[in-house]
Amino acid sequence: TMADSKPLLVLENFIAGKFVPCSSYIDSYDPSTGDVYCRVPDSGKEEVEAAVKAAKAAFPIWSSKSPLERSQILNKLADLIEHDLEAFAQAESKDQGKTITFARTVDIPRAVYNFRFFASSILHHTTECTEMATMGCVHYTSRAPVGVAGLISPWNLPLYLLTWKIAPAIACGNTVVAKPSEMTSVTAWMMCKLLEKAGVPHGVVNVVFGTGSKAGEALVCHPEVPLISFTGSTLTAQRITEKSAPHCKRLSLELGGKNPAIIFEDADLSQCIPTTLRSSFANQGEICLCTSRIFVQRGIYSEFLKRFVAEAKKWKVGNPSDPTVDVGALISKEHLEKVRSYVKKAQAEGARVLCGEGVDSLALPTGNQKGYFMLPTVITEVKDESCCMQEEIFGPVTCVVAFDTEEEVIERANSVKYGLAATVWSSNVGRVHRVAQRLQSGLVWTNCWLIRDLNLPFGGMKASGVGREGAKDSYEFFTEVKTITIKH
Repeated sequence: TMADSKPLLVLENFIAGKFVPCSSYIDSYDPSTGDVYCRVPDSGKEEVEAAVKAAKAAFPIWSSKSPLERSQILNKLADLIEHDLEAFAQAESKDQGKTITFARTVDIPRAVYNFRFFASSILHHTTECTEMATMGCVHYTSRAPVGVAGLISPWNLPLYLLTWKIAPAIACGNTVVAKPSEMTSVTAWMMCKLLEKAGVPHGVVNVVFGTGSKAGEALVCHPEVPLISFTGSTLTAQRITEKSAPHCKRLSLELGGKNPAIIFEDADLSQCIPTTLRSSFANQGEICLCTSRIFVQRGIYSEFLKRFVAEAKKWKVGNPSDPTVDVGALISKEHLEKVRSYVKKAQAEGARVLCGEGVDSLALPTGNQKGYFMLPTVITEVKDESCCMQEEIFGPVTCVVAFDTEEEVIERANSVKYGLAATVWSSNVGRVHRVAQRLQSGLVWTNCWLIRDLNLPFGGMKASGVGREGAKDSYEFFTEVKTITIKH
């Protein structure tokens, strides 16, 4: 009952260094109970206008600071978030449904590291210079921040992906208007409370909460926001591309994936099985890099399947704040229904569900009966053209199919519209290189998954996105390059 529960948390926009109330609000749910626990501003044109104005006003001062000054402020912000790591982890878990363990060990540490990483990398970029002796000319490049950056981040890794955008944007001297997902806004709001203490001048980071169709659209359409970095669905990205085209905005779009794991007969299954379970089901399968198509060479297919299903059944689903739980709640009721509908479609097409949804019973603690939970689900005997093998499901569902030859599996792995990440399992070094070269994928992991060096480019091919971000790549995206020629 609402009567004896705590009052709802009410978030406010953060504009020009102050928290500003909004005229209307959206309900945000705790996915593990199905109850409303937070109210998020339903911002639109006016709020975005105020935030852009603040960001524009802050730009001259912030952009004229030295990289070292900005670096020190980013490091201070990282220290402050790290100091409050437990509170951030608790909030992320409650707001998003992910396990407290995942928030503690992955989301918040990575958010801290994002600031530290770009605080360091900004000190080490160099520009180019060439001489043209015969013409008596020297050419060099100089880089300057672009202006106000529009940053739109998703609900699956809320602070992790928001900071992956904010850190390089402000490190390079831009100012920011950020819009987190309306379903997971709490940690962004908590971060805003630390900005002043870290020494971030007013207006450098503005956060406007609300939906994509209202707040996001206003940001994308704003003529004074020259660049947009977006992580989310391919469908939304198409709309962003159309809306920003008249303004010639620069875009970085990190979209979905339908990521294959290719497991050859010489794979070390003792490593492969636990890692492939993680790559399929970590964060409830709600990571754009998750594996959702597992191709296993025929010689080991039945052994792999038997061991994989046995281990999947051991994953514990339940209250995200329980440290022994492996799988938390999915983000929303609608999303859970969507994920379930894929399993039903697979069954209707004659595929077999070996464990999970509709096969095993899910026992939940008393307080979590109305939460949006689903067991890790393994589907087999599914055709390559099935929607379960073609579309991003974004839940704890993975499909396992057999293959015979290297040539065949490369073709099948590439036969989807996406191209974000792939994993290859084999102890044959030559094969690993050959297959990695031919996969249409922005990232290829071999005998591991989700090991990231932030120095290196991150992004996808085909419908998985446009552009790359990483140390050098983010620097290039968030700065404008100028070529200067001098005749002496």
